[in-house]
Amino acid sequence: MANRITKKWWHDKVAYQIYPKSFYDSNGDGIGDLPGIIEKLDYLKDLGIDIIWLSPCYCSPLADEGYDISDYYNIDPRFGTMEDMDTLLKEAKKRNMYILMDLVVNHCSDEHEWFKKACKDPDGKYGGFFYLRDKKNGELPTNWRSYFGGPVWDDLPGTDKQYLHVFHKKQPDLNWENPKLREEVYKNINWWLDKGLSGFRIDAIINIKKAFPMRSYEPDREDGLCSIHAMLKEADGIGEFLAEMRDRTFKKYDAFSVGEVFNEKPSELPDFIGENGYFSTMFDFNETVFGASEKGWYDAKPITPDDYKRCCFESQTKTGEIGFLSNIIENHDEPRGVSHYIPEGECSPKSKKLLAALNFMLRGLPFIYQGQELGMENTVFSSIDEVDDISTLDEYQVALDAGLSPEEALKAVSKYSRDNARTPMQWSDKENAGFTSGTPWLKVNPNYTKINAAAQLNDPDSVRSFYKKLIALRKDPEYKETIVYGVLVPVWEEQHNLMAYYRKGDKTLLVIGNYQKEAQSVTLPSPPSHILINNYPDIQKKDNTLSLYGYQVLVLEM
Repeated sequence: MANRITKKWWHDKVAYQIYPKSFYDSNGDGIGDLPGIIEKLDYLKDLGIDIIWLSPCYCSPLADEGYDISDYYNIDPRFGTMEDMDTLLKEAKKRNMYILMDLVVNHCSDEHEWFKKACKDPDGKYGGFFYLRDKKNGELPTNWRSYFGGPVWDDLPGTDKQYLHVFHKKQPDLNWENPKLREEVYKNINWWLDKGLSGFRIDAIINIKKAFPMRSYEPDREDGLCSIHAMLKEADGIGEFLAEMRDRTFKKYDAFSVGEVFNEKPSELPDFIGENGYFSTMFDFNETVFGASEKGWYDAKPITPDDYKRCCFESQTKTGEIGFLSNIIENHDEPRGVSHYIPEGECSPKSKKLLAALNFMLRGLPFIYQGQELGMENTVFSSIDEVDDISTLDEYQVALDAGLSPEEALKAVSKYSRDNARTPMQWSDKENAGFTSGTPWLKVNPNYTKINAAAQLNDPDSVRSFYKKLIALRKDPEYKETIVYGVLVPVWEEQHNLMAYYRKGDKTLLVIGNYQKEAQSVTLPSPPSHILINNYPDIQKKDNTLSLYGYQVLVLEM
């Protein structure tokens, strides 16, 4: 039924995101590294992981944790050497695993040689790699606000020009309108693919196309600036760049690509992830962005179980059988999913398993973020001085400016801080959670003594063992076709705090989650033939009426 889609090698895979700085430190300097990842490959293989995405480990001054790259052809010494990278690729291949890196090509670092050459000769070849404008007295070329606050224009050192940066001022935007710049990007992508990389996660890609002629828009805050989105809404023609990149790079290698795409226009979905899409797949951020406020994090609205259900179903309906989404509960830019999507005070192994199954059984590619399989939770900040993340520090100031007290501001930003996901991986209950023998670069979450891999590995009832069961079910030859390619049909949508849907292919599976701590019942159309997943030891059923325990989740074969 759904097999109109041409089958690809990556369709039935399960992916795992590693934030190298926080995964495992092999040399005691407090920073995770590539040899540390190599050491833990068997841990991931045992879980059932096929594809590993590494957040940036290229050379970088780390103004934005590695998303400011100063050399696209080298590994930052903090993380190891290019030999380590080659070893990682070789060791992954031995285990039939695939490695992805981050592709960050909307901008580079101001410490990249291209930018240094542009400063020396703004009218030369490398000046053309950036957006440069002549400096006018007391006037900016446009009034766009950067993602991290403040204007997008800064003085180009040693010249009478200004350069554009839609992110941090140490992240100058690359001029994609220039074919010479695009050639350099494709050359680099192909160099990595030749080396044995299996593909890329593509960062902030919507920003590569600007609206021309560049102009100012109606200011939307006291600072006289406007949101960068005002310009992006008017930017047309990104498809030409993305199609060219696909044809010149990924397609030739049958590489996997996953886009970080936030504001595509609905009509463009087939172009992005359809049969001949720019990317293999793209992340579903519908749940992630729910409740966000223009005013800032302090004003964000918490997401309820009913909201979560609606967001998931909206994305699934919109995508239909056009292509595949990549489904996430969390990543390096988000708080921990269990702290975000489970009502406050109700985090437990049962509720964490419910969230895992509801997300994992959706149509699309499951992406697990490091520690998610253990049910890692948000950390505790006792003061703003413990925060490392630039966006949290910016949002803290925004909250103070809005009149919140320092205590209220800290509480508000703690919920959403990217540091929640960046605290070191919790390997054991030993010092520093077994992450490092040195001093960790970011404080370990104090709950590591209770939540850690060592405690969960051999416990059949642990959150990790539950993830392992979900992954095994996805790969089971009997059910794989239905779970990977089957359609998704929501059911009992109006029932409060209940999320349920069918996956229909050559089998019919029913996924049901009671998304609350109180029991509730549903009546099945017929008795199930098998119980494939259950986060409780038993099931309460009278005739066809199921009484679900609090946070019970079931996958039934009908």
